[in-house]
Amino acid sequence: MIFFFPPPTITVPSHEHPWMLVSRKMSFVCDFCGTDGDHSPYFCATCVLFVHKNCISLPRHIMITRHRHTISLSYSFRQNQVDDGMCRVCYLKVDTSYGSYRCSASDCNYIAHALCATDKAIWDGTIMLEGYDERSEEVVHEPWNLITDVVEQISIGELMVASEIKHSYHEHNLRLTFSGKTKDDDSQCDGCTRPISTPFYSCEQCKFFLHKDCAELPKKMPHPFHRHLLTLTNSNDEEGNSWCCACDRYYQGFSYRCYKGNCLFRIDIQCMLFSDTLKHPSHEHSLFLVHNKKGTSCSACLKTLYSGDVAYRCMKRCDFSLDIGCATLPLTAWYKYDRHPLTLTYSDDSEPSQYYCDLCEKEREPNHWFYYCADCDNSLHLNCAIGDLPYMKLGNKVKFYVHKHPFTIVKNIWNCPPCKVCREVCNGQALECKESECNFIVHWDCLDCLWGLSRAFE
Repeated sequence: MIFFFPPPTITVPSHEHPWMLVSRKMSFVCDFCGTDGDHSPYFCATCVLFVHKNCISLPRHIMITRHRHTISLSYSFRQNQVDDGMCRVCYLKVDTSYGSYRCSASDCNYIAHALCATDKAIWDGTIMLEGYDERSEEVVHEPWNLITDVVEQISIGELMVASEIKHSYHEHNLRLTFSGKTKDDDSQCDGCTRPISTPFYSCEQCKFFLHKDCAELPKKMPHPFHRHLLTLTNSNDEEGNSWCCACDRYYQGFSYRCYKGNCLFRIDIQCMLFSDTLKHPSHEHSLFLVHNKKGTSCSACLKTLYSGDVAYRCMKRCDFSLDIGCATLPLTAWYKYDRHPLTLTYSDDSEPSQYYCDLCEKEREPNHWFYYCADCDNSLHLNCAIGDLPYMKLGNKVKFYVHKHPFTIVKNIWNCPPCKVCREVCNGQALECKESECNFIVHWDCLDCLWGLSRAFE
C-alpha cells in the first residue's frame, strides 16, 4: 500500500491563502524580496508565488521612520503593473516584478524594497492596522500633542496668532515679538540654543527665549534617525546637558528622546530639523540618509563611518558622505579678530605653508573643511570657529561628578585665563567654577581626563 502525504502548509495573517512547502531544493527568486534562494521555497498556488520561508511572514502594514504614512506590502504586480521607482530607504531602483512596500495614500508615491522597509534600523517590529497611527503626520499636529497653552491671541490678516503663551517648560507666561532685538545681542533660544531671531517668545521676568518654531514643537514626533516614536524633553530638567546620538555633541535645551524599553536614543533640536534628504552646498547632488553598511569616511572631517552609523550619502557613485555632525555645521561663523563672518569652506588651494589655524595656531589638515574669511585671509579649524560646545547656552550651569560645585558655561574673548588642568589659555568656550573657594576655569576637553581633573581639584 502506498501512502501520499500532503506537503506541509503554513497560514499567516498577512496573506489570505495558505503557503505550501516545496519539498525539494530548487533555485528560485523570491517573489516578495527579489533575492535568490537555493533551498525549499514556499508556494502559494492561488497567487503563483515562490517565497522564502522568512518572507512569508512579512507584515501587510507597517510604519517606518522614513515615511509619515503607513506603508503596505504590495505583490499584485501581475494584475497592476506600475512603473519602477527608487527605494526611499536605500535609494536604489525598485524592480516592481517583485514585492515592495508602498504608501496607500492617494497623493503619495512612496515605495521601498521589502527588505529595506523591514530592516530593524528603521522598523521597530510593530505590525499596524489600517488607518490610525500615532506617528502619522496628521496626528503630530493634533491638539493633544502640543505642550503650549494659548493665553492670548491677536489677529493678523485672516490668521489668529498666539501673542501670549504658557509653555510646559517654563514657569512664566511668554510674550511674542515680531521685530526688533533682545536687550542682549548674544541671547540664545532656550529650545535650540541658536542665536535668537524674530519671531520669538520671551519672558518678561527672566532671560528665557524661544523661537516661535521651537515653542510650537509637538510633544511626540517620529524621525528618520530612529525607529521608535520620540518624545520632547528639556535637558535643563535633568543634568543640565545631554549627548546627541545623531551629531555626537553635547547640547542643552530641548531634545527628543526615546522612552521605549531600554532605548537611550536622544537627538537635539538642530538634528531633529533635518529630514532624510539633504541638498548641501558642498556637493552638486542631493544627499540621502542611509544607515551605513560598509566602511567609509566623512568627506568633511575624514572620520571613519562604521556599520550602522547614520550618514548622508550621494547615491550617484561620487563616494561623497557626510556624518550628521558635519552635515549640521553652520554655514557661517564669527571670529573675534575679524569684522566679517567666516564662511564654511570645503577645499583649500593655498600653499602648504598656509595650512594653519589663525586662532589656535596649530596645523590644519588640507583635506578637512574649515572656516575662512577671504577679505582678511583668516582660516580656522571647525571647532575653533564654532567652539567645543556650540549647542550649550552661555551662562547656564552644568554638573559633573568630578567637582562638588556646578560649572558655568562661559566664553572668553579678551584676558583669557589659563586652564586649571592643562595650564593653556582658555580661549573661547570653557567651564568656570565661580564659587569663592574655587574660582577656576577649565577646558571642556580637559574633562575627559577625569582622574587628572580630580587631582587638580584636590
